[in-house]
Amino acid sequence: MERIIKRGFASDNNSGAHPAVLQAMADANAGHEIAYGDDYFTARAIEKIKEYFGSEIEVFFVFNGTGANVLSLKNITESFNSIICAETSHINEDECGAPEKFTGCKLLPVKTENGKLTIEKIKKHMYGIGFEHHSQPKVISITQVTELGTVYTIEEIRELSNYAHENDMYLHMDGARLSNAAVSLELGFKEFTADAGVDVLSFGLTKNGAVNAEAIIFFDKKLAENFKYYRKQGMQLGSKMRFMAVQFEALLSNDIWKKNAAHANRMAKLLSEKIAEIPQIKITQKVEANGVFAIVSAEIIPKLQKEFFFYMWDEHRSEVRWMTSFDTTEEDIEQFVALIKKLLDLT
Repeated sequence: MERIIKRGFASDNNSGAHPAVLQAMADANAGHEIAYGDDYFTARAIEKIKEYFGSEIEVFFVFNGTGANVLSLKNITESFNSIICAETSHINEDECGAPEKFTGCKLLPVKTENGKLTIEKIKKHMYGIGFEHHSQPKVISITQVTELGTVYTIEEIRELSNYAHENDMYLHMDGARLSNAAVSLELGFKEFTADAGVDVLSFGLTKNGAVNAEAIIFFDKKLAENFKYYRKQGMQLGSKMRFMAVQFEALLSNDIWKKNAAHANRMAKLLSEKIAEIPQIKITQKVEANGVFAIVSAEIIPKLQKEFFFYMWDEHRSEVRWMTSFDTTEEDIEQFVALIKKLLDLT
């Protein structure tokens, strides 16, 4: 069967691996190394991560973002707790109930207009504290970049972390697109995570050029107690962990992570600028990272998807999501926009 290579805007998960990642994995392939993370490459990768996030952290590698989210939440909650999150969050919409299944906690989704939680919106769930008939709120979980392509400011994160800590809660961050957020904010990772009061971070690089490589970072080592057991029980302990670890070292070296994220963000900006010139299409969210959300005529969507696949976001309002990646090209965008104009009879 012949493979037909196509480009698209469905997800930054659809992109390939960065050449530096593939080379690092090939280099790590020589000889034998101790399994399950007690190896030279994993130690080096952890030291590299500490250069960005601080020396007083605990780092654990896992295979995917769902594993990172579920296990990090598992380690900081009891089954009678609840987790407050945005209605659009990955843990609420796209993890098949795994957070609730494996933590035993109740998710309390909050409706938002832009994917961001606020204290005002969270407060409606802050009742029944100490009352045995109610689940007890323990975690506020935010996503950076949000599922709607928006970015929390450092002030917004600090406000949420302060509120969480004042109420004996933790702040968890799903950082599947943390690199894109850092570029958007023009900040280092530590400034809007550890320094802003985040307790636990799911740090993703798969969407930035890695291959099934994510990490969980605990900013308080005490919170990492017993995590190694949960990781094993959760089937996220990699035997040949060096192949996961070297990807972090590769992307975090020579600013490759930043170049990749900056390019993806820039491509989204370019796409949004060209789309904004088409009056029949309405962009629905601020383009702050590498996602563009827009309302498009339902008639042309299937024809567009046939040539450049992407996902519907809200079928009821004909809203779509276009994601750009580290390997998106200007030519991709030019061809995509040209097709849109052709289908709308604008050429």
